[in-house]
Amino acid sequence: MKTDLTEILSYVHEHIPITAHLGAAIKSYDGHAITISAPLDANINHRNSAFGGSLSAVAILSGWALLFIRMKELGLHTRLVIQSSAFEFTNPVTADFEAVCTLPPAQVYERFIRTLEKHGRARISIDSEVQCNGISCGSHTGVYVAVRL
Repeated sequence: MKTDLTEILSYVHEHIPITAHLGAAIKSYDGHAITISAPLDANINHRNSAFGGSLSAVAILSGWALLFIRMKELGLHTRLVIQSSAFEFTNPVTADFEAVCTLPPAQVYERFIRTLEKHGRARISIDSEVQCNGISCGSHTGVYVAVRL
């Protein structure tokens, strides 16, 4: 089943309105990784670089969207939230940027799915990287919780 990324982005913008204000878009998704892009001009700060809160929000969204799409593909109806978030800023973002998020190793992801199916809730830690002009500008680790509906 091919995922309609336009439909997913519309859902995200409708249900998480800040994502539309950030200019967040799904650049790519291959079943194991997602790239969320955002323009600098919608996220600029007083130093002509991207606002740290915007970088964090787009990074959080990349993990959330990756899991949201995977749950949808598996036919699992869940409420998905972030439980904890940590962002390390390493370089200024001075142009349009993207957050790249990849599923953790198969063993970790499969344990998450088994726990969700068995107990109706599960949590997983997912990392993403914010990049600008091909340079790593920050890393994010988020713990996401899924609860079956």
